[in-house]
Amino acid sequence: MINEYRTHNCGELKIDNVNEEVRLAGFVQTIRNLGKMMFIDLRDENGITQIVIAETAGLEEKVKDITKECTITVSGKVVERSSKNPKISTGDIEIIAEDITVLGKCKNALPFEINVEGQNVREDLRLEYRFLDLRNENIHKNILLRSKIMKDFRTIMDELGFTEIQTPILANSSPEGARDFLVPSRLHPGEFYALPQAPQQFKQLLMVSGFEKYYQIAPCFRDEDPRADRSPGEFYQLDFEMSFVTQEDVFKVIETIIPTVFKKNTDWKVEEGPFVRIPYKEAMEKYGSDKPDLRNPLIIEDLTDIFEGTEFNAFKDKTVKAIVVSNMEDKPRKFFDQMSEYAVQELGAKGLAWVKVDSESNLSGGISKFIDENRKAKIFEKMKVIANSAIFFIADEFEQAQKIAGGVRIKLGTELDLLEKNIYKFCLIVDFPMYELSDEGKIDFNHNPFSMPQGGMEALLTKDPLDIYAYQYDLVCNGYEIMSGAVRNHDQDIMIKAFEIAGYTVDDVKNRFGALFNAFSYGTPPHAGAAPGLDRIVMLLAKEDNIREVIAFPKNKKARDLLMNAPSKVFDKQLEEVHIKLNLDEE
Repeated sequence: MINEYRTHNCGELKIDNVNEEVRLAGFVQTIRNLGKMMFIDLRDENGITQIVIAETAGLEEKVKDITKECTITVSGKVVERSSKNPKISTGDIEIIAEDITVLGKCKNALPFEINVEGQNVREDLRLEYRFLDLRNENIHKNILLRSKIMKDFRTIMDELGFTEIQTPILANSSPEGARDFLVPSRLHPGEFYALPQAPQQFKQLLMVSGFEKYYQIAPCFRDEDPRADRSPGEFYQLDFEMSFVTQEDVFKVIETIIPTVFKKNTDWKVEEGPFVRIPYKEAMEKYGSDKPDLRNPLIIEDLTDIFEGTEFNAFKDKTVKAIVVSNMEDKPRKFFDQMSEYAVQELGAKGLAWVKVDSESNLSGGISKFIDENRKAKIFEKMKVIANSAIFFIADEFEQAQKIAGGVRIKLGTELDLLEKNIYKFCLIVDFPMYELSDEGKIDFNHNPFSMPQGGMEALLTKDPLDIYAYQYDLVCNGYEIMSGAVRNHDQDIMIKAFEIAGYTVDDVKNRFGALFNAFSYGTPPHAGAAPGLDRIVMLLAKEDNIREVIAFPKNKKARDLLMNAPSKVFDKQLEEVHIKLNLDEE
């Protein structure tokens, strides 16, 4: 059956099609009216074809309603273009229009231009008219890329013998580290479902059920504040779990699927596995971050022992971190002042000390007068300082010094253009602490409460909780965490003790994780898994800095959907049906 609207798409006609009668349909991208001749660039998601409307064609009445971004169908003959356009796939031909029908009218006044380079459109306006924004070629390609990446993941997981299984969206509340989205129950007054922060318990139950290799592209819901690299409210991950495996078995899967999918969807170099393993503690010491960008060659050194006993007040009784940068002889004082200003205003530092090293390896500028020859020699030896370098110093309490040094490292790498180009570099961060201190000073889970502690029950019974490591791991790419995972705690007794240390009673565990707790009484295989984040992977492969550019209908920086006006108020009757009364402060 012949399609009523088109015989070809707008990206496939070539010189071989000359003299054919064709019919195209699409969006009007541009209109150039030259009086006796009108040119239209007709666009669909496959490409652009130029349409020529001659004055003699008798189409005046039909073309008067044509505006940019309206949809039309055009019938006509393919001819060779006299002025060819090598920038588009159909640049050798054009269509001489014989008939035109407007399929969908469009207002003359667009809220913004669709495919105009260099325009600066306010993001909230783009999101309010997202259906128009998605017509933009770059954004449109991002969504198509996302679809391809999902297909690639499914293909390789199927090839590796994994079974795709969907888990519930209406679930129970779980301590995953973020706030839950709660859904009130109409049938069970006063009780709530929670949208899953991850399919954690369900995939573990699938392992208990004998499904040895599970995966799904899972929606996850967390009530977190928005960031450029994190979508508020919801995100998607490639969730997978395996039975009778160790941490290394999971790494082998990751080192197979990630490079494969990346190489299929980029022209950049992609690092192959095995990926470098970096213990969490080492990552914080060397990079000041648990998601280090290994394209950046700068390394943080700890100089606290060298400055022990110093009378320099800024360093006295402080943790001292330092970063050395070579080839700094031409950098003016202004650069150092700007770095100091950034550290104070953006990173919360009390200051950023520095010195320059000249061609004779003498110190100058900054805090050079506070560094004696003995300390200078030790610094040079430890940091392998060479001539014409600069050294930046951060002094603060331990954790704050690490954090600030990490931020300074990133800023220096960016400002000095030190990052390795056109490459995706990966590392696995391992040996995360099992526990951490909460803001209130209580022992809390650091990462995932369902992880197996290294050392098992003996570690839980004999070690300081803050000294216990977990079989937890993250995959990092170019400074972004793109996967988290763990070897799961499959032993009921170890589970009870692990939660007890974090302040949960046995009854708490039974009430909150009853299904999992009960299942562990019926022969549970050792199991482990991970969850690469789809949104961030697409963002990296699309070479975007903002995750909203790779999501079809994202929320804005305030977690609002401006297109659908969500969240929004509901009718009193709807609240009554789910047994909810609002207690809002009057504005």
